Amino acid sequence: MAAPIASFGSPAAGTATRDQGSYRPALSLLASLFFMWGFITVINNTLLPHLRSVFDLSYTQTTLIESVWFIAYFVASIPAAKLIARIGYQRALVVGLGIMALGTLGMVLASHAVSYAITLTALFVIATGITLLQVAANPYVAVVGPPESAPARLNLVQAFNSFGTTLAPLFGGYLILGRSASGNLAAGTTLSPAERLADAQSVQLPYLIVAAILVVLAAVIARFPLPAIGGGGGGAKQAAKAERGKLSLWRHRNLVFGVPAIFIYLIAEIGVSNLFINFVSQPEIGDLTHTQAAHYLFLLWGGMMIGRFVGSYLMQGRSAETILAGAAIAAFAVMLVATFATGPLAMWALISVGLFHAIMFPTIFTLGIRGLGPLTEEGAGLLIMAIAGGSLVVVQGWAADRFGLQHSFLITAACELYVLFFALWGSRPGRAASDRA
Repeated sequence: MAAPIASFGSPAAGTATRDQGSYRPALSLLASLFFMWGFITVINNTLLPHLRSVFDLSYTQTTLIESVWFIAYFVASIPAAKLIARIGYQRALVVGLGIMALGTLGMVLASHAVSYAITLTALFVIATGITLLQVAANPYVAVVGPPESAPARLNLVQAFNSFGTTLAPLFGGYLILGRSASGNLAAGTTLSPAERLADAQSVQLPYLIVAAILVVLAAVIARFPLPAIGGGGGGAKQAAKAERGKLSLWRHRNLVFGVPAIFIYLIAEIGVSNLFINFVSQPEIGDLTHTQAAHYLFLLWGGMMIGRFVGSYLMQGRSAETILAGAAIAAFAVMLVATFATGPLAMWALISVGLFHAIMFPTIFTLGIRGLGPLTEEGAGLLIMAIAGGSLVVVQGWAADRFGLQHSFLITAACELYVLFFALWGSRPGRAASDRA
Protein backbone atom coordinates (compact mmCIF):
# COMPACT_ATOMS: atom_id res chain seq x y z
CA MET A 1 0.00 0.00 0.00
CA ALA A 2 2.92 2.33 0.55
CA ALA A 3 6.24 2.87 -1.13
CA PRO A 4 8.90 0.46 0.14
CA ILE A 5 10.92 1.98 2.95
CA ALA A 6 13.06 0.66 5.72
CA SER A 7 11.04 -0.15 8.79
CA PHE A 8 12.09 2.29 11.51
CA GLY A 9 12.77 -0.58 13.83
CA SER A 10 15.05 -2.36 11.35
CA PRO A 11 18.85 -2.41 11.19
CA ALA A 12 18.69 -1.02 7.65
CA ALA A 13 16.86 2.04 8.85
CA GLY A 14 19.25 2.52 11.75
CA THR A 15 22.30 2.25 9.51
CA ALA A 16 20.81 4.57 6.92
CA THR A 17 19.96 7.24 9.43
CA ARG A 18 23.26 7.08 11.28
CA ASP A 19 25.03 7.65 7.99
CA GLN A 20 23.04 10.74 7.24
CA GLY A 21 24.54 13.06 9.87
CA SER A 22 22.26 15.71 11.26
CA TYR A 23 18.62 15.40 10.15
CA ARG A 24 17.24 18.31 12.18
CA PRO A 25 17.37 20.97 9.41
CA ALA A 26 15.49 18.55 7.15
CA LEU A 27 12.93 17.90 9.89
CA SER A 28 12.39 21.63 10.35
CA LEU A 29 11.73 22.03 6.63
CA LEU A 30 9.36 19.07 6.55
CA ALA A 31 7.41 20.53 9.47
CA SER A 32 6.42 23.35 7.12
CA LEU A 33 4.78 20.77 4.85
CA PHE A 34 2.66 19.45 7.70
CA PHE A 35 1.69 23.01 8.55
CA MET A 36 0.69 23.81 4.97
CA TRP A 37 -1.50 20.78 4.34
CA GLY A 38 -3.21 21.22 7.70
CA PHE A 39 -3.74 24.90 6.91
CA ILE A 40 -5.14 24.30 3.42
CA THR A 41 -7.37 21.43 4.53
CA VAL A 42 -9.06 23.47 7.25
CA ILE A 43 -9.38 26.65 5.20
CA ASN A 44 -12.12 24.68 3.41
CA ASN A 45 -14.21 25.01 6.58
CA THR A 46 -14.42 28.77 6.02
CA LEU A 47 -14.72 28.32 2.27
CA LEU A 48 -17.76 26.01 2.42
CA PRO A 49 -20.34 28.43 3.90
CA HIS A 50 -18.98 31.05 1.50
CA LEU A 51 -19.52 28.79 -1.52
CA ARG A 52 -22.95 27.78 -0.22
CA SER A 53 -24.02 31.41 -0.48
CA VAL A 54 -22.27 32.08 -3.81
CA PHE A 55 -23.74 29.05 -5.58
CA ASP A 56 -26.97 28.85 -3.54
CA LEU A 57 -26.20 25.26 -2.56
CA SER A 58 -28.11 22.79 -0.45
CA TYR A 59 -26.30 21.19 2.50
CA THR A 60 -25.90 18.05 0.39
CA GLN A 61 -24.16 20.01 -2.38
CA THR A 62 -22.06 21.87 0.19
CA THR A 63 -20.77 18.71 1.86
CA LEU A 64 -20.17 17.14 -1.58
CA ILE A 65 -17.32 19.67 -1.90
CA GLU A 66 -15.58 18.09 1.09
CA SER A 67 -16.48 14.59 -0.11
CA VAL A 68 -14.58 15.26 -3.34
CA TRP A 69 -11.62 16.34 -1.19
CA PHE A 70 -11.50 13.04 0.70
CA ILE A 71 -12.22 10.87 -2.33
CA ALA A 72 -8.80 12.04 -3.52
CA TYR A 73 -7.20 10.18 -0.58
CA PHE A 74 -8.73 6.93 -1.82
CA VAL A 75 -8.03 7.50 -5.52
CA ALA A 76 -4.53 8.96 -5.27
CA SER A 77 -2.87 6.99 -2.46
CA ILE A 78 -1.74 3.94 -4.46
CA PRO A 79 -0.56 5.98 -7.49
CA ALA A 80 1.29 8.24 -5.03
CA ALA A 81 3.12 5.28 -3.52
CA LYS A 82 4.11 4.04 -6.98
CA LEU A 83 5.33 7.50 -7.96
CA ILE A 84 7.48 7.74 -4.82
CA ALA A 85 9.02 4.34 -5.59
CA ARG A 86 9.85 5.60 -9.09
CA ILE A 87 11.21 9.11 -8.46
CA GLY A 88 12.11 9.12 -4.75
CA TYR A 89 10.86 11.04 -1.74
CA GLN A 90 12.40 14.44 -2.42
CA ARG A 91 11.12 14.74 -5.97
CA ALA A 92 7.73 13.42 -4.87
CA LEU A 93 7.48 16.20 -2.30
CA VAL A 94 8.23 18.77 -4.99
CA VAL A 95 5.66 17.23 -7.34
CA GLY A 96 3.06 17.19 -4.57
CA LEU A 97 3.58 20.88 -3.84
CA GLY A 98 3.40 21.63 -7.57
CA ILE A 99 0.08 19.80 -7.86
CA MET A 100 -1.27 21.74 -4.88
CA ALA A 101 -0.17 25.04 -6.44
CA LEU A 102 -1.89 24.07 -9.70
CA GLY A 103 -5.09 23.36 -7.77
CA THR A 104 -4.99 26.68 -5.92
CA LEU A 105 -4.64 28.49 -9.26
CA GLY A 106 -7.65 26.46 -10.39
CA MET A 107 -9.59 28.04 -7.53
CA VAL A 108 -8.72 31.45 -8.96
CA LEU A 109 -10.04 30.30 -12.35
CA ALA A 110 -13.21 29.02 -10.69
CA SER A 111 -13.76 32.42 -9.09
CA HIS A 112 -13.60 34.10 -12.51
CA ALA A 113 -16.03 31.63 -14.07
CA VAL A 114 -18.20 31.39 -10.92
CA SER A 115 -18.29 27.64 -11.59
CA TYR A 116 -19.24 24.97 -9.05
CA ALA A 117 -17.79 22.24 -11.32
CA ILE A 118 -14.41 23.96 -11.67
CA THR A 119 -14.36 24.50 -7.90
CA LEU A 120 -14.86 20.77 -7.29
CA THR A 121 -12.13 19.93 -9.81
CA ALA A 122 -9.66 22.41 -8.33
CA LEU A 123 -10.21 21.13 -4.80
CA PHE A 124 -9.73 17.54 -5.99
CA VAL A 125 -6.39 18.55 -7.53
CA ILE A 126 -5.28 20.24 -4.29
CA ALA A 127 -6.27 17.16 -2.27
CA THR A 128 -4.37 14.91 -4.68
CA GLY A 129 -1.22 16.94 -4.03
CA ILE A 130 -1.77 16.69 -0.28
CA THR A 131 -2.23 12.91 -0.56
CA LEU A 132 1.15 12.65 -2.28
CA LEU A 133 2.72 14.73 0.50
CA GLN A 134 1.09 12.53 3.16
CA VAL A 135 2.31 9.30 1.60
CA ALA A 136 5.84 10.68 1.18
CA ALA A 137 6.36 12.86 4.28
CA ASN A 138 5.00 10.57 7.02
CA PRO A 139 7.33 7.59 6.38
CA TYR A 140 10.22 9.95 5.61
CA VAL A 141 9.92 11.64 9.00
CA ALA A 142 9.72 8.22 10.66
CA VAL A 143 13.00 6.92 9.23
CA VAL A 144 15.13 10.04 8.66
CA GLY A 145 16.40 10.11 12.25
CA PRO A 146 17.22 7.62 15.03
CA PRO A 147 14.55 4.88 15.31
CA GLU A 148 14.13 5.38 19.06
CA SER A 149 12.98 8.98 18.57
CA ALA A 150 10.61 8.31 15.66
CA PRO A 151 7.44 8.81 17.77
CA ALA A 152 8.75 12.15 19.08
CA ARG A 153 9.50 13.34 15.54
CA LEU A 154 6.06 12.37 14.29
CA ASN A 155 4.38 14.09 17.22
CA LEU A 156 6.43 17.21 16.61
CA VAL A 157 5.46 17.58 12.96
CA GLN A 158 1.84 16.72 13.78
CA ALA A 159 1.89 19.62 16.23
CA PHE A 160 2.79 21.89 13.31
CA ASN A 161 -0.10 20.37 11.41
CA SER A 162 -2.41 21.31 14.28
CA PHE A 163 -0.90 24.79 14.31
CA GLY A 164 -1.87 25.14 10.66
CA THR A 165 -5.42 23.94 11.30
CA THR A 166 -5.72 26.41 14.16
CA LEU A 167 -4.58 29.44 12.15
CA ALA A 168 -6.53 28.61 8.98
CA PRO A 169 -9.97 29.76 10.25
CA LEU A 170 -8.52 33.17 11.16
CA PHE A 171 -6.93 33.54 7.74
CA GLY A 172 -10.07 32.37 5.95
CA GLY A 173 -12.35 34.43 8.16
CA TYR A 174 -10.40 37.61 7.45
CA LEU A 175 -9.49 37.21 3.76
CA ILE A 176 -12.55 35.26 2.55
CA LEU A 177 -15.55 35.76 4.83
CA GLY A 178 -14.47 39.17 6.11
CA ARG A 179 -14.15 40.54 2.55
CA SER A 180 -17.43 39.10 1.24
CA ALA A 181 -21.09 40.01 1.53
CA SER A 182 -22.04 36.47 2.58
CA GLY A 183 -19.64 36.63 5.50
CA ASN A 184 -21.26 39.71 6.99
CA LEU A 185 -24.95 39.03 6.50
CA ALA A 186 -27.34 37.26 8.83
CA ALA A 187 -28.04 33.57 8.25
CA GLY A 188 -30.64 32.92 5.55
CA THR A 189 -30.03 36.19 3.66
CA THR A 190 -30.06 35.82 -0.14
CA LEU A 191 -27.34 37.52 -2.17
CA SER A 192 -27.99 39.55 -5.30
CA PRO A 193 -26.29 38.44 -8.56
CA ALA A 194 -23.76 41.27 -8.25
CA GLU A 195 -22.95 40.29 -4.65
CA ARG A 196 -22.47 36.66 -5.69
CA LEU A 197 -20.01 37.64 -8.41
CA ALA A 198 -18.06 39.85 -5.99
CA ASP A 199 -18.06 37.12 -3.35
CA ALA A 200 -16.84 34.52 -5.84
CA GLN A 201 -13.88 36.74 -6.73
CA SER A 202 -13.02 37.37 -3.08
CA VAL A 203 -11.20 34.01 -2.91
CA GLN A 204 -8.63 35.11 -5.50
CA LEU A 205 -6.25 36.92 -3.14
CA PRO A 206 -6.00 34.21 -0.46
CA TYR A 207 -5.49 31.43 -3.00
CA LEU A 208 -2.91 33.46 -4.93
CA ILE A 209 -1.03 33.94 -1.64
CA VAL A 210 -1.19 30.21 -0.92
CA ALA A 211 -0.07 29.34 -4.48
CA ALA A 212 2.96 31.63 -4.17
CA ILE A 213 3.96 30.08 -0.84
CA LEU A 214 3.65 26.56 -2.28
CA VAL A 215 5.84 27.42 -5.28
CA VAL A 216 8.51 28.94 -3.04
CA LEU A 217 8.39 25.92 -0.72
CA ALA A 218 8.72 23.54 -3.68
CA ALA A 219 11.76 25.46 -4.93
CA VAL A 220 13.39 25.34 -1.49
CA ILE A 221 12.80 21.59 -1.10
CA ALA A 222 14.06 20.90 -4.62
CA ARG A 223 17.41 22.51 -3.74
CA PHE A 224 17.62 21.39 -0.11
CA PRO A 225 20.08 18.55 0.68
CA LEU A 226 17.51 16.18 2.17
CA PRO A 227 19.13 12.99 3.52
CA ALA A 228 18.45 10.01 1.27
CA ILE A 229 16.63 7.08 2.82
CA GLY A 230 15.79 3.60 1.68
CA GLY A 231 15.62 -0.03 2.55
CA GLY A 232 18.27 -2.69 2.41
CA GLY A 233 19.58 -4.51 -0.62
CA GLY A 234 17.67 -6.79 -2.96
CA GLY A 235 18.25 -9.84 -0.75
CA ALA A 236 16.82 -8.10 2.30
CA LYS A 237 13.76 -7.05 0.33
CA GLN A 238 13.20 -10.60 -0.95
CA ALA A 239 13.52 -12.01 2.59
CA ALA A 240 11.03 -9.50 3.97
CA LYS A 241 8.63 -10.26 1.12
CA ALA A 242 8.88 -14.00 1.78
CA GLU A 243 8.20 -13.48 5.50
CA ARG A 244 5.16 -11.30 4.82
CA GLY A 245 3.82 -13.87 2.38
CA LYS A 246 3.35 -16.36 5.23
CA LEU A 247 1.22 -13.94 7.26
CA SER A 248 -2.25 -12.41 6.94
CA LEU A 249 -3.42 -8.94 7.92
CA TRP A 250 -6.88 -10.32 8.63
CA ARG A 251 -5.59 -12.35 11.58
CA HIS A 252 -5.18 -9.10 13.52
CA ARG A 253 -8.44 -8.02 15.12
CA ASN A 254 -7.08 -4.59 16.03
CA LEU A 255 -6.42 -3.83 12.35
CA VAL A 256 -9.66 -5.37 11.10
CA PHE A 257 -11.68 -3.10 13.39
CA GLY A 258 -9.17 -0.24 13.25
CA VAL A 259 -9.65 0.45 9.54
CA PRO A 260 -13.40 1.15 9.92
CA ALA A 261 -12.63 3.06 13.14
CA ILE A 262 -10.47 5.53 11.18
CA PHE A 263 -13.07 5.64 8.39
CA ILE A 264 -15.96 6.32 10.78
CA TYR A 265 -14.01 8.77 12.94
CA LEU A 266 -13.25 10.89 9.86
CA ILE A 267 -16.99 11.15 9.17
CA ALA A 268 -17.42 12.62 12.67
CA GLU A 269 -14.46 15.02 12.54
CA ILE A 270 -15.17 16.36 9.07
CA GLY A 271 -18.91 16.61 9.65
CA VAL A 272 -18.39 18.80 12.72
CA SER A 273 -15.79 21.09 11.13
CA ASN A 274 -17.58 21.48 7.80
CA LEU A 275 -21.00 22.32 9.21
CA PHE A 276 -19.73 24.23 12.25
CA ILE A 277 -20.05 27.75 10.83
CA ASN A 278 -23.54 27.12 9.47
CA PHE A 279 -24.57 25.58 12.81
CA VAL A 280 -23.38 28.34 15.15
CA SER A 281 -24.68 31.03 12.77
CA GLN A 282 -28.27 29.90 13.24
CA PRO A 283 -30.44 32.37 15.22
CA GLU A 284 -31.42 29.71 17.78
CA ILE A 285 -27.78 28.73 18.42
CA GLY A 286 -25.25 31.57 18.23
CA ASP A 287 -26.98 34.10 15.98
CA LEU A 288 -23.61 35.05 14.43
CA THR A 289 -22.45 36.17 11.02
CA HIS A 290 -20.19 33.73 9.17
CA THR A 291 -17.21 35.97 9.85
CA GLN A 292 -17.91 35.92 13.60
CA ALA A 293 -18.49 32.15 13.51
CA ALA A 294 -15.06 31.61 11.92
CA HIS A 295 -13.45 32.91 15.12
CA TYR A 296 -15.22 30.17 17.09
CA LEU A 297 -14.04 27.59 14.54
CA PHE A 298 -10.56 28.71 15.57
CA LEU A 299 -11.43 27.54 19.09
CA LEU A 300 -12.59 24.14 17.80
CA TRP A 301 -9.26 23.47 16.09
CA GLY A 302 -7.28 25.07 18.90
CA GLY A 303 -9.01 22.66 21.26
CA MET A 304 -7.79 19.76 19.15
CA MET A 305 -4.22 21.04 19.41
CA ILE A 306 -4.51 21.35 23.20
CA GLY A 307 -6.20 17.96 23.43
CA ARG A 308 -3.23 16.28 21.77
CA PHE A 309 -0.83 17.62 24.37
CA VAL A 310 -3.17 16.68 27.24
CA GLY A 311 -3.82 13.21 25.80
CA SER A 312 -0.10 12.59 25.34
CA TYR A 313 0.51 13.52 28.99
CA LEU A 314 -2.33 11.32 30.28
CA MET A 315 -1.10 8.32 28.30
CA GLN A 316 2.14 8.36 30.27
CA GLY A 317 0.25 6.90 33.25
CA ARG A 318 -2.77 5.23 31.64
CA SER A 319 -3.34 2.91 28.72
CA ALA A 320 -4.16 4.38 25.32
CA GLU A 321 -7.34 2.27 25.20
CA THR A 322 -8.60 3.81 28.45
CA ILE A 323 -7.93 7.37 27.29
CA LEU A 324 -9.56 6.65 23.92
CA ALA A 325 -12.64 5.19 25.59
CA GLY A 326 -12.96 8.22 27.88
CA ALA A 327 -12.64 10.59 24.92
CA ALA A 328 -15.31 8.68 23.00
CA ILE A 329 -17.76 8.81 25.92
CA ALA A 330 -17.17 12.53 26.41
CA ALA A 331 -17.53 13.23 22.68
CA PHE A 332 -20.80 11.27 22.57
CA ALA A 333 -22.17 13.24 25.52
CA VAL A 334 -21.34 16.69 24.12
CA MET A 335 -22.74 15.75 20.71
CA LEU A 336 -26.06 14.87 22.33
CA VAL A 337 -26.03 18.29 24.01
CA ALA A 338 -25.25 19.99 20.68
CA THR A 339 -28.11 18.07 19.04
CA PHE A 340 -30.88 18.74 21.54
CA ALA A 341 -29.89 21.97 23.35
CA THR A 342 -30.12 25.52 22.01
CA GLY A 343 -28.26 28.80 22.41
CA PRO A 344 -24.72 29.11 23.80
CA LEU A 345 -24.94 25.69 25.47
CA ALA A 346 -25.30 23.92 22.13
CA MET A 347 -22.61 26.09 20.54
CA TRP A 348 -20.03 25.45 23.26
CA ALA A 349 -20.87 21.76 23.31
CA LEU A 350 -19.95 21.54 19.63
CA ILE A 351 -16.77 23.56 20.20
CA SER A 352 -15.72 21.27 23.07
CA VAL A 353 -15.86 18.13 20.93
CA GLY A 354 -12.50 19.20 19.45
CA LEU A 355 -10.85 18.47 22.80
CA PHE A 356 -12.09 14.87 22.69
CA HIS A 357 -11.54 14.29 18.97
CA ALA A 358 -7.92 15.38 19.32
CA ILE A 359 -6.39 12.02 20.28
CA MET A 360 -8.69 9.79 18.24
CA PHE A 361 -6.89 9.56 14.89
CA PRO A 362 -3.33 9.03 16.20
CA THR A 363 -4.49 6.66 18.95
CA ILE A 364 -6.65 4.55 16.64
CA PHE A 365 -3.79 4.45 14.15
CA THR A 366 -1.27 3.35 16.77
CA LEU A 367 -3.55 0.67 18.22
CA GLY A 368 -4.47 -0.51 14.71
CA ILE A 369 -0.88 -1.34 13.71
CA ARG A 370 0.12 -2.79 17.09
CA GLY A 371 1.58 -6.27 16.81
CA LEU A 372 1.61 -6.42 13.00
CA GLY A 373 5.37 -6.99 12.79
CA PRO A 374 6.43 -7.45 9.15
CA LEU A 375 2.93 -6.44 8.05
CA THR A 376 3.12 -3.01 9.68
CA GLU A 377 3.63 -1.11 6.42
CA GLU A 378 0.71 -2.82 4.67
CA GLY A 379 -1.54 -2.28 7.69
CA ALA A 380 -0.54 1.37 7.91
CA GLY A 381 -1.40 1.74 4.23
CA LEU A 382 -4.93 0.47 4.83
CA LEU A 383 -5.38 2.87 7.74
CA ILE A 384 -4.20 5.81 5.63
CA MET A 385 -6.63 4.91 2.85
CA ALA A 386 -9.40 4.88 5.46
CA ILE A 387 -9.03 8.67 5.66
CA ALA A 388 -11.37 8.55 2.65
CA GLY A 389 -14.15 8.14 5.22
CA GLY A 390 -14.27 11.93 5.30
CA SER A 391 -15.93 11.76 1.87
CA LEU A 392 -19.09 10.34 3.47
CA VAL A 393 -19.75 13.67 5.18
CA VAL A 394 -22.18 14.13 2.28
CA VAL A 395 -24.46 11.73 4.16
CA GLN A 396 -24.67 14.24 7.01
CA GLY A 397 -25.37 16.97 4.47
CA TRP A 398 -28.28 14.92 3.16
CA ALA A 399 -29.53 14.37 6.73
CA ALA A 400 -29.28 18.11 7.41
CA ASP A 401 -31.43 18.85 4.37
CA ARG A 402 -33.94 16.15 5.29
CA PHE A 403 -34.18 16.37 9.08
CA GLY A 404 -32.53 19.68 10.00
CA LEU A 405 -28.90 20.69 10.55
CA GLN A 406 -28.95 20.23 14.32
CA HIS A 407 -30.43 16.73 14.24
CA SER A 408 -27.86 15.68 11.63
CA PHE A 409 -25.27 15.62 14.42
CA LEU A 410 -26.83 12.39 15.69
CA ILE A 411 -24.70 10.80 12.96
CA THR A 412 -21.62 12.19 14.71
CA ALA A 413 -22.82 10.80 18.03
CA ALA A 414 -23.21 7.35 16.45
CA CYS A 415 -19.65 7.55 15.14
CA GLU A 416 -18.38 8.18 18.67
CA LEU A 417 -20.03 4.93 19.79
CA TYR A 418 -18.04 2.92 17.26
CA VAL A 419 -14.82 4.53 18.50
CA LEU A 420 -15.86 3.48 22.03
CA PHE A 421 -16.41 -0.10 20.80
CA PHE A 422 -12.96 -0.11 19.22
CA ALA A 423 -11.33 1.20 22.41
CA LEU A 424 -13.00 -1.36 24.67
CA TRP A 425 -12.85 -4.46 22.48
CA GLY A 426 -11.87 -4.00 18.83
CA SER A 427 -8.37 -2.69 19.62
CA ARG A 428 -7.31 -5.81 21.50
CA PRO A 429 -4.60 -7.70 19.59
CA GLY A 430 -5.73 -11.14 18.53
CA ARG A 431 -7.42 -13.04 15.80
CA ALA A 432 -10.45 -11.55 14.09
CA ALA A 433 -13.76 -13.34 14.36
CA SER A 434 -13.56 -14.38 10.69
CA ASP A 435 -10.23 -16.04 11.36
CA ARG A 436 -11.62 -18.29 14.09
CA ALA A 437 -14.47 -19.59 11.95
